[in-house]
Parts: sequence; C-alpha cells; structure tokens
Amino acid sequence: ISPCFSSFSHFAFSDISLSSVTVPKTLMNMHTQQQSIPYVGCISQLYFFILFGGLDNLLLTMMAYDRYVAICHPLHYTTIMKEGLCALLVAGSWIISCGSALLHTILLVRLSFCANNVITHFFCDLSVLLKLSCSDISLNELVIFIEGGMLIFLPLTVIFGSYICIGTIILKAPSTKRLLKAFSTCGSHLLVVSLYYGTLVGVYLFSSSWDSKDIIASVMYTVVTPMLNPVIY
Repeated sequence: ISPCFSSFSHFAFSDISLSSVTVPKTLMNMHTQQQSIPYVGCISQLYFFILFGGLDNLLLTMMAYDRYVAICHPLHYTTIMKEGLCALLVAGSWIISCGSALLHTILLVRLSFCANNVITHFFCDLSVLLKLSCSDISLNELVIFIEGGMLIFLPLTVIFGSYICIGTIILKAPSTKRLLKAFSTCGSHLLVVSLYYGTLVGVYLFSSSWDSKDIIASVMYTVVTPMLNPVIY
C-alpha cells in the first residue's frame, strides 16, 4: 500500500464536499421553484466551493507525483514517498486551499453590488459575482490572474511533466507488461484529471459569457466528476 494512500480519503472527502456545496441548494430551488439564495449563504457557498475545488486540484497534483516516483524511481519509492512527506503535502494542500478561498472571499465582500442581483448560474461562482459588482474589480482580477497561474497552471504543469517522464521511461523499453502496469497505475488518475481539467478549462478559459453550455460543463466538474471518481478509482 502506498504511504500516500491516506490522500485518497482526503480526495474522497473533498469530492463529497464539493458536490455538497452546490447540489443540495440547487435541488431545493428546483423543488420549491424559488431560485434564490441569501447574501451570507452565497458568500459561504463561494468560500467552500473555492476551498474544495482548490483542494481537489492540489491533491490530484500530489497523486501525479506519487505515480511518477512509483514508475520512474521504483527502487527509491519508499525512501522518497515517506508518510511524513505525504502528511506534509496533504496539510500544505489544506492550508493553501483555505488561504486561497479566504483571500477571494475577503476581496469579494468589500465590493458593492448593483440592483440587478440575478446570476446566470446554479451556484455562486466568483467570475459571475464579479460581473454584478458596481465597484472597481481590478484588484480581484489581478489576484485571480496571479493566483490562477500559481494554483492552477503550476499544478497542471507538474501533472503533465510527471506523465511526460512516465511516458518517456515506458517508451525506452516498451513491452506489453510495462504498458499494462503503467495503465493500471496511472489510468484512473489520468481519466479523472482529463474530466476535471477538461471541463474546468472549457468553462473558465474559453468562455466570455455564461450560457447553457458553460452551465452544463460546470455540472460536469462540480457534480458528475466527483460522483464518478469513486467508481473510477
């Protein structure tokens, strides 16, 4: 068993929590036909959504590094991936995610909002809320840009780099046995990463305005992907 096996429990908890932040309120609105949320509830939903979304992102990066060490440095795996290091990485993921969510929440609550308080979404997403503000949001956008580069693109680079190294090692001496072993080790993680980042990038990078396609894509990474993760793993 991997020394970082405990990270799966944190990942499972994060998945359940990410869905629980949005789904119950959405279902209640559908049942009561009253599509509204209090200001405090919206801010709370935003905080926990950013927290667990960021935690998912960092834990997926940690798992990618774990697989890189297991395949590229198998003889040194137990000396590199010690329980202490795994615990430190998990704790760091929680601290960074909580700090990121708190920062965005504090920057949002200082803003004033216009009379039109209708959002074209099924939950309180940061990008949608900023469009409702009457205040200057340049600081918010700057923080999103800087932090996005650090907490999204940097982990994504680590994940891609890990799989490039894994692919290079396998292709040096290709064999059916090695391919099957690599697929059994990395297949589930690669599928989850593709589902999570594929919809995430589609929504936040290649969309200028929210429409039904973006909302469907949001359902994919907030509801469908967390639901599929236990089956995949």
